[in-house]
Amino acid sequence: MTIFTIDETDNVTAFATAEAAAAASTTPFDLFTDQKELAELIAGWPAERLVATYNSLPGVKPLKALKDPKTAAGKIWERVEKLGQMVGPEPEAAKPEAAPAAKPKADKKAKAGAQAAKGAPAKGKATKKATPAKATPKGKKGVKAQEAAGPREGSKMSQVIEMLQRKGGASIGEIMQAMSWQRHTVRGFMAGAMKKAGYSVESFKPEGGERSYRLNK
Repeated sequence: MTIFTIDETDNVTAFATAEAAAAASTTPFDLFTDQKELAELIAGWPAERLVATYNSLPGVKPLKALKDPKTAAGKIWERVEKLGQMVGPEPEAAKPEAAPAAKPKADKKAKAGAQAAKGAPAKGKATKKATPAKATPKGKKGVKAQEAAGPREGSKMSQVIEMLQRKGGASIGEIMQAMSWQRHTVRGFMAGAMKKAGYSVESFKPEGGERSYRLNK
């Protein structure tokens, strides 16, 4: 799924993954993945920012005004959807190549079984060798290695995750101060980038405190 970000200078960028967006961005950003999320994101934006965001898109004819946020969302999405199609697929698609490696082993065992068939005691051995080659565990190890890698050290996502792993989590104010983000950027990051990267984030509000977040174990 393509992730689109809008930075503080109203530039829209497409990324193949949420992690790639978090790692590559050096400034606070808002994100969306479809027209509905985009419409919700820009619903409260001033008219000037709507126009600036649209005019920043490549290949558009600059406009002086947009009727309303809904119209702006439609026109912006029409352009960024094409931009998203230019983003390459995730490299994980190459994993299934490990499966064919099992065929040579299976062929060797089949030949061994055929040769053993010439002698009477070979039947029991042939039965044992009929089990599939152990190629599947290798695939599993590859998956675990990918999961263990986690977000890139020093990226925005890794910094936020470190805060959310604390016993009491982190308040929205603490995250805003640490990351120099606006309130709506923090909410969008939790609901978008963190969720799409596979993290389960709990939102809660302590008595007398402000909205906070922490990672579910």
